[in-house]
Amino acid sequence: MQVLHVCSEMFPLLKTGGLADVIGALPAAQIADGTDARVLLPAFPDIRRGIPDAKVVARRETFAGRITLLFGHYNGVGIYLIDAPHLYDRPGSPYHDTNQNAYPDNVKRFALLGWVGSEMACGLDPFWRPDVVHAHDWHAGLAPAYLAARGRPAKSVFTVHNLAYQGLFYGHHMDEIQLPGRVFSICTGWNSMDKFRS
Repeated sequence: MQVLHVCSEMFPLLKTGGLADVIGALPAAQIADGTDARVLLPAFPDIRRGIPDAKVVARRETFAGRITLLFGHYNGVGIYLIDAPHLYDRPGSPYHDTNQNAYPDNVKRFALLGWVGSEMACGLDPFWRPDVVHAHDWHAGLAPAYLAARGRPAKSVFTVHNLAYQGLFYGHHMDEIQLPGRVFSICTGWNSMDKFRS
């Protein structure tokens, strides 16, 4: 089985919380058990520096601008990096600027992470395709939605590691991040957000 872990951090390359610890351990444990597990991460500067052998897999124009998909290894785990300096090479933390304000384009920055995870299941890397895309926390939470929009080319799992952080955005961003509006609804004809806006 081939599993792609889609996430925003991995210990010891980059850590802001417990998610990094899980990603630093789970793929390696799966590999030891015979699973072909790999990780997809944004190429934040600390992560990029930690994987100097990364080679180009693909280049794409996306709703968030031009990206380069890289592939390298860290501690025996295959790592894909989304190299998009205009999105990920910034001062501050991966999620906030130096004044602790969320980056105003976080919706695009992290929708892109989910989109690339979905595109991996559609053959973005012509030499490797996941059977399962495992999205970790809100940063990767749209990966299953993109997979659904693409006809479910792979199974998906979504794990919430910290419910306090939800990455809430408005439905009007759906066109901007190239997701059909139907994925914003729980069922046809009823928008889940309508209940909360009343």
